[in-house]
Amino acid sequence: MVSSSPFFQTKIEFLKGVGPNRALLLQEELDISTFSDLIQHFPFRYEDRTEFHTIATLKDDLPSVQLKGFIRCSQSPSVDRGKLIASLQDDTGEIKLIWFQKIQWARKQLKPGVLYIVFGKPTIYRGYRALVHPELAIATPEQLQQAVIPVYHTTERLKEYYLDSRGIRRLQKNLITQLPTAMADSLPSYLQQQYRMISKREALINIHFPENPTLLERARFQLKFEELFYIQFQLLQLRQINREKHAAEIFNDISLLRSFYEKQLPFALTQAQKRVVKEIYADLRSGKQMNRLLQGDVGSGKTIVAFLAMLIVLGSGGQVALMAPTEILSEQHYQALQQLATDMHVRVALLTGSTKHAERKKALEDLAAGTLHMLVGTHALINEQVIFKNLGLAIIDEQHRFGVAQRAKLWQKEQAQASHVLIMTATPIPRTLAMTLYGDLDISVIDGMPPGRQPIKTFHYYDAQRLRVFHFMSREIAAGRQVYVIYPLIEEADKLDYKNLMDGYESICRAFPDTPISIVHGRMKAADKDFEMQRFVRGQTKIMVSTTVVEVGVNVPNANVMVIENAEYFGLSQLHQLRGRVGRSTQQAYCILMTHYKLSPKSRERIRTMLDTHDGFKIADQDLRLRGPGDLMGIQQSGMPQLKIAELSQDVKILQAARQAAEKIIREDPTLDRPEHSSIKRHLDLIYKHKENWGSIG
Repeated sequence: MVSSSPFFQTKIEFLKGVGPNRALLLQEELDISTFSDLIQHFPFRYEDRTEFHTIATLKDDLPSVQLKGFIRCSQSPSVDRGKLIASLQDDTGEIKLIWFQKIQWARKQLKPGVLYIVFGKPTIYRGYRALVHPELAIATPEQLQQAVIPVYHTTERLKEYYLDSRGIRRLQKNLITQLPTAMADSLPSYLQQQYRMISKREALINIHFPENPTLLERARFQLKFEELFYIQFQLLQLRQINREKHAAEIFNDISLLRSFYEKQLPFALTQAQKRVVKEIYADLRSGKQMNRLLQGDVGSGKTIVAFLAMLIVLGSGGQVALMAPTEILSEQHYQALQQLATDMHVRVALLTGSTKHAERKKALEDLAAGTLHMLVGTHALINEQVIFKNLGLAIIDEQHRFGVAQRAKLWQKEQAQASHVLIMTATPIPRTLAMTLYGDLDISVIDGMPPGRQPIKTFHYYDAQRLRVFHFMSREIAAGRQVYVIYPLIEEADKLDYKNLMDGYESICRAFPDTPISIVHGRMKAADKDFEMQRFVRGQTKIMVSTTVVEVGVNVPNANVMVIENAEYFGLSQLHQLRGRVGRSTQQAYCILMTHYKLSPKSRERIRTMLDTHDGFKIADQDLRLRGPGDLMGIQQSGMPQLKIAELSQDVKILQAARQAAEKIIREDPTLDRPEHSSIKRHLDLIYKHKENWGSIG
């Protein structure tokens, strides 16, 4: 929100050049309904209009160019078979101007003998040099002096009503000329001085119509800083409120943990695991609710860390819940925890939609009585019938699969104090994205791998080399190993993807006639999918042909080969997640990326990154750079605010500076009582008035 002043709350239909019909379109297409919305519809790029080319110097490989010239015709511009053709001349030559659409509109604009400024991409049309659908304007002194021109996002529907980038630029010009002379700045004056900021009014003018490149850069920095500052401030404020509001039981008895550590720990912890256990222990004994995100690459050892956290809570008399997104992942967690809990006198139960009635009844009775210490399951855990005697710790695995309300129901079970919350993810999240998505959480990172794990060898082959890949698969299967073959599935109902999967399955069946094969895809019933997955987990089938349902959580130590078909269709983080399904034992594991020969530059860069590094966080940073946060995380799913001008993939330093500034203010003046922070208080009131706070795990 730019300002609470009546000017910015004015309906967009009252701006010159809009009216009721265009106002409705702007709202439907770009969610612009007020002056505030329009002024914050920022340019996504700028065109340099400082240079004028001459017609004689034009080449086909040039980007869009700017020309000056006259429409010189012995008669009016001709309409030839559904297209309008005119000639533009300057002192050096002549070029054709061609329109295939909006012909009557363009014809009205063309007047012989008038000096025009024309902007477009040079091309060859039927042997003539031409500009197709060029921008056209009569050359005024203002037009001749223009330098940097903003370019705006628009839609095909808006273009039909002459609201292309140029049309939106005209509306912005009309709005800018009406800006109030006095506009309140939302940042404290000392921050403005520290970062040499211009006024808010100057920033808004120069982001749309920059006087020069320096003022443009200052405007961009200021508006990005302000946007990121208020996002971080809300998150940090929320974290502080949660800490003060939600008292939690103190768990500081580590006798059970010490006993397990000394007698039963199956392997030595890495330094990263030890550090994270200390961070969690500090939270559990603080008396304030823990809200911690545990990030760890695939195979980094998050489960053992979670179990050690459980032992601290169990040793102090609390109970533990672990919620996972799928039945098969819940089953694997249950088996792993049962194995770890052997001889610890810790009772573990599994609760999913498939749990039999008698087992469910027994588990719920023991849970309420406190004799069941640990409950593992799917979203079945949030059922009202599930009542803990003393839920001390709620662990949520791959939390992005659950909605906010689902997560909250788990830790807000009927009890006097809030339970501690530990969220785990094997999806490496770039630091900038984590600071924005999970800025209200404390973050722990396991950034090392357990000893003995061999790096997965990754190779890239083209379709023509498929027989070579089949031979390698045969050799590994003969050695007793198992193989994944993964196909992309962009949409569950995509017939082409389904056909590719089935064609691939038939091809593999022909190539491996004596090998038992499983197949899993989105059109199968849940029970059938689970049946096929379990056959593969138990080793009854040797090849799993699947879509990306195996991306998260499935643990088959004997599977050591991952073949990813059409790897160019996957994002980097997804490729890394799939690769992490193998390499779960001490055996050498392999990942084979299959692609077409013709690849886009971005696809080649993704493949090259996969070959060059196994570091999930480096891969996630690269993925953010190539794809952007929306594609990477799913804006709607993650709950991240849609940024209007900042770009998380590029504005790392601005984000860090904004967060540091917000942290300092909350630390020194948490209630914003100081006079210098009154502008922040006003702006936050405005934000909360117009939009619910999104930055909450529950």
